[in-house]
Amino acid sequence: QVQLVESGGGLVQAGGSLRLSCVASEGTFSNAAMGWFRQAPGKGREFVGAIPWRIGSAAYADSVKGRFTISRENAKNTVYLQMNNLKPEDTAVYYCAARSAPWVVFTAAGYNVWGQGTQVTVSS
Repeated sequence: QVQLVESGGGLVQAGGSLRLSCVASEGTFSNAAMGWFRQAPGKGREFVGAIPWRIGSAAYADSVKGRFTISRENAKNTVYLQMNNLKPEDTAVYYCAARSAPWVVFTAAGYNVWGQGTQVTVSS
């Protein structure tokens, strides 16, 4: 069964760091661009960033640019979201997602496989 499993969320103080991981089942990761999204209470799902399969650089939302970094280890079917200098407004459930194409897009509709989400809470 195709699936994505996120981990690494938790509670952190403002200014702190967390690293989220997303492990994909075999077949999901190959030739797939991977995205990270987040959803805060009462808000829609928001694009955080995405990384292509092999060629090109990761792309980020303006709200996280310079603070968050996406990387991937294709041999481990894993994508990471390193989050530094966290702010209370980063509090949300974070989801990783895979799409059936190697290039990134910035909308949730472009991704067809989703993880269950992991909660990130940043206290002030």
